[in-house]
Parts: sequence; structure tokens; C-alpha cells
Amino acid sequence: MKKILSIFLVLILMATMLIGCSKEQPTNNTPKTGDNTSQNEGTSNETGIVKIGLGQNTAIAKSKDQNGDTPAAAQVDTVMAAVAFDKDGKVVKVTIDTAQTKVNFDKDLQLASDVNAEYKTKVELGAEYGMVSNSKIGKEWFEQIAELEKWMIGKSIDEIKGMKTADGVPSEAELTSSVTVSVQDYIAAVEEAYKNAVDVNAGAVKLGLGHEISIAKSKGYASVDGKETLPSAQVDTVMVVSAFDADGKVVKAIIDTAQTKVNFDKDGKVTTDKAGEFKTKVELGAEYGMVKNSKIGKEWFEQAKALADWMAGKSVDEIKGMKTTDGVPSDAELTSSVTVSVQDYIAGLVEASENAK
Repeated sequence: MKKILSIFLVLILMATMLIGCSKEQPTNNTPKTGDNTSQNEGTSNETGIVKIGLGQNTAIAKSKDQNGDTPAAAQVDTVMAAVAFDKDGKVVKVTIDTAQTKVNFDKDLQLASDVNAEYKTKVELGAEYGMVSNSKIGKEWFEQIAELEKWMIGKSIDEIKGMKTADGVPSEAELTSSVTVSVQDYIAAVEEAYKNAVDVNAGAVKLGLGHEISIAKSKGYASVDGKETLPSAQVDTVMVVSAFDADGKVVKAIIDTAQTKVNFDKDGKVTTDKAGEFKTKVELGAEYGMVKNSKIGKEWFEQAKALADWMAGKSVDEIKGMKTTDGVPSDAELTSSVTVSVQDYIAGLVEASENAK
């Protein structure tokens, strides 16, 4: 009888333990019923990305007049910065680069640069840029800019703007042995990225910067039937910033183009203001003047935004697979909103994906 009672008590104890286990509350890692939190959102919380921005500034100050046997030359320096920010406005990720594009003319003011050539940024040039030979710390430009980016991580814009400098060069103890280039343009680009930053949906874990550079619309001097065409250098620098999720899909994209012209007179002297402000197509807004030639009545910045919005949620392969006719989207979702050629913007997005970190 005692044996039966003992067995009965053991069974009751086991049943009680099972009931207790079934009532155990879910852990913090287990979504509750109706909770839409995804794995990507959890990852996004770890990275802290809530906004991304594109900042840039363009200068032509190093362009040169023709002087004796020294031919005229245009130089367009476009600094670009892709930056991701957390909820407190602090930098989570940042990529800085400069497109230093030169357009050379000969003594007859004919184009001497190859309009079909590939033009690289300073980061892409790497050791070819050739700063080491003049660097007292023995570091190339891309190495110095990587150290500057690293220093910016975790800091607010005010902290970055408050960097100690001497003649534009960092005098911060953390940077004196790693950065000897002037940094004011890079800081200005990061600040602009902050001012222009847009909200990003949950899931962003990487940020990339891509670009495409062309001088194809540059022209040499010509005189036909008494009609002169004066020399002109035009540098088109497409910039694409994109946040990507853990699967490599676009969470948010930003597209812009710095279309910079340097004009010369018939004697090879620069007639464009070297100290002028040069705006991108997005910054120009309605001033760009595409509407009058647009069959859908949309300005360039509106079309660029529509294209960037279409990219969201898609993989790079899906974006590359867009249906086009003569470079213009024929995808049903875009025919009423984008009539510009998109191949350079897609190429910029692809590069942003390849460079994402």
C-alpha cells in the first residue's frame, strides 16, 4: 500500500512540474503573439541606424587658364559623404571620398582628355594617388580618410565640427599621427549629410556609397561659318547612397548628381567664377528646368526620388534587371514617374552595394 502511495505522489509531482513549465513566460528574444518584430529589425536595433544622408561640396578653384605653352585645364573636386545616424544623431557609419576630375585642353583649346575614359575617385586610386611621397606620416590619402572616418564614429555633428585643427589640419591627439590633410571640406560634407538625412525603415545593417563620373559633354573650341563654340569642361558626378539589410536588399536609397561646368573664353581663360557655389541637381530643384521638356511634368529631383523609392525592398539583381528602353525605365511602376536614362544611377547603386560596410 505504501509503495502504491509513493508512486501516486511521484506522478502528482511530475504533473505539477509539467504544468509549471507550460506557464513559463516567453523570453525577451521570443516575439509575443501579434508582435511584428522581424530578425532584421532586431539587427537594425543593434546597428542603431535610423537615418542616412548624402553630403557633398564641389570646387573648381584649381582650374587653370592657358598661359603661354601651358594649356588650359579644368579641375572639379567633388567631396562626397555617405553617413548613417542613430536616434541621438550620432554617426554610426560614414564613408568619405573625393572625385578629383581633370579635363585638359591642348594649346589649340581642343580636348586633350579622353571623354570615354574611366575616372576614379581618390579612394579608388589608392596608392596610385601618390600622396605617400609627400606625407610626413607615410600614409596615403585613402588611409588618412579611413582614420578620419573611424574618429567620427559615435560622435555627434557638434562634436565633429568641434574638432581641434591648425590651418585646417587636425590637432586632436587621436589624429595627429594619422591625418595630416585639411579636413574642413570633409566635415562640411558630413554636416550636410546630417542636415539632409532621411528616415530609414528598420532592418538597415550596412551603408554604401557609389558613384559614376563622366566628362563626355565637355567641348573644345570650334568656329564654323562665323559661329564660335567656346571651350567648356563638364563633369557629371553621379552619387548614390544606400542602406542595405542583412539580405543585401535596399532599405533606403538617395540619388543625386553634381553637374559642374567650367567655361573658358577663346583665349583659354576661365570665365566661370572659381569661388562660386556649385549646386547638385537635387539642390537646384525646380531651377534645374527639366519640367519644360518633361512629357510627364516632373523635375529631375522628383524623378530621382521616384527611382530611389522604387529601389527600396529590392535586391541588387532585381534592380539591375529593371526593364528599360534606350536606358529609360519601361517597368510599369516607373513609366509615369521616371523618363530619364537610369543606367548611371543603377551602376552607382551596384557600386554602393559592393562598397557597403
